[in-house]
Parts: sequence; C-alpha cells; structure tokens
Amino acid sequence: MSDTSIAATPASPEPKEIAIQSPLTLIMKIKSEADYEQLHTMLKGIQALPPGQNPIWKALEDLNKVHFARFVFLDKTRLAVITTYDGKFEDYINDFIRVIGHVFDQLLAHMEDAPTKKVRDDPQTFLKYVFDNDLRGMPPFYSAFPNDTVSDIKAALDEKRQREGG
Repeated sequence: MSDTSIAATPASPEPKEIAIQSPLTLIMKIKSEADYEQLHTMLKGIQALPPGQNPIWKALEDLNKVHFARFVFLDKTRLAVITTYDGKFEDYINDFIRVIGHVFDQLLAHMEDAPTKKVRDDPQTFLKYVFDNDLRGMPPFYSAFPNDTVSDIKAALDEKRQREGG
C-alpha cells in the first residue's frame, strides 16, 4: 500500500530572540463615499505639508520608533495604515495617542464602528479598535534588521557618514 499523504512543510526556524520590530496593518472601513472624499482631501492636505508642519510626519520623526509608515486607500471603502515600528504594540499606539490623538479623532470620524470618544479620553477603546482591525500577517515577520531599532540604524548611518567625511 503506497502512502499518498502530503508531508508537512517544515516549520520556520524559531528566532533566537523576539524581533524588536513589529508590523501594523490597520484596515479601517470608511462610512460612505462622501466620507471617503472628505478623508481623501484631508489626508492629501496633511501629507502635502512640509515635514515640519505635517503633524503625522513630525510625530513619526519625534517618536523615533517607526521604520516605515504609509496610508493606502484600498478602494473608496477602506483605508489602510501600514507601519513597521519598534517596541510593544500598546506603547506604540499610546505614544501616537499622546502626540497626535487629534489626527486620529479626525480620521475616526469617517470610519464605521470607530470609537466615538476622543482617543485621548478613552485610549483603551482606541487600542482595542486598532488591535481588532490590525491584519496580523502569517508569522514569522521578516526584517533585514530584526534586532535594530530606528535609533540604532540612524546612529550607525551617522557614524558611517562621519567616517566617510559626509
């Protein structure tokens, strides 16, 4: 009798350390086409500001823990916020609540099933909303530099530039 069962794929090797970096893929449902238009106009306006005047860009720079970040309209019904950040989820979200909670309030006004209180007034509800709407990928999360923070990478690049005279 021949064995026709499919062999299990070997599991990915376990990392020796848990990566410092984590992904976030927050997918939010937009209430209506009118909300999409308002949201698109608002984000386009914010993102067009020079970095020093853009509250999102400024927060990303000041918090010094985000490797990559972007907004993506998946269609007129969903907005994705996609980031790779250092540290724990709760710390990351709480830092952004503290620094740009008002921007999240503006975004959430256009989203289905979003918290109705200001995020600074009810951070736990906002944390739950983000957690519940985060598409967690299939592990493991790949990073070329899993144990290096944004600060580590910036410091290494600064040292390299100094050595090279630039």
